[in-house]
Amino acid sequence: MLYIVPTPIGNLQDITLRALEVLKTCDAVLCEDTRRTQILLSHFAISKPTFRYNENDDFSIRRCTEVLESGKTCALVSDCGTPCISDPGWRLVKAAVEKGIKVSSLPGPSAVACALAGAGITGGAFTFLGFLPRKPGRAAKLLSGAYGVGNPVVVYESPYRVIKMLGLIAKTLGEDTPVILARELSKVYEEWLRGTAAGLAADLGKKNKVQGEFVMIIDRPHKEEKNEDADF
Repeated sequence: MLYIVPTPIGNLQDITLRALEVLKTCDAVLCEDTRRTQILLSHFAISKPTFRYNENDDFSIRRCTEVLESGKTCALVSDCGTPCISDPGWRLVKAAVEKGIKVSSLPGPSAVACALAGAGITGGAFTFLGFLPRKPGRAAKLLSGAYGVGNPVVVYESPYRVIKMLGLIAKTLGEDTPVILARELSKVYEEWLRGTAAGLAADLGKKNKVQGEFVMIIDRPHKEEKNEDADF
């Protein structure tokens, strides 16, 4: 059996009781980085064999699948958050399903859900693009198409590219496009930045160094809010 186990995105206390139970009782843990996962397991005094799962290596996928086919119960984790959501895992899950191996997905930490909940924007539909392509042309095309749907757009970005991404948003969607940046969610230095794409790019550009992983929420232009559930 394969369990998909979300792990904390920062604060280790955010792990669920069920996730801990699965990690304690499984036969092995399949992970993105064995060193990162070992820190988590050691913190909770869990001792389990760990195997690196490489999404881009067919041999790695076959090896993990063979472990499952041998009758072992495995927990699939990524470095943080929910596997398969802008993180490795989907190819192994697909292979397991095709071979008739039971898969169970546990609920738990997710950076996109955490950021949207704290953004203070209208609840409901949104478009999640994960990490955008590095080529500006492809990224701009995806942004434009998603934003045209009319819902907030959420992307992940590294501290090394966040200023460039804000510049791309300003160029593609307009300098005054509202953006909310959630940085280092659940960690000691958690920070929320709100403004326009151009304004936030300028503010971050003044810093000596930009640190932390970002969730970027590209909001719709501000307009009169209405109760979208009024007809229900």
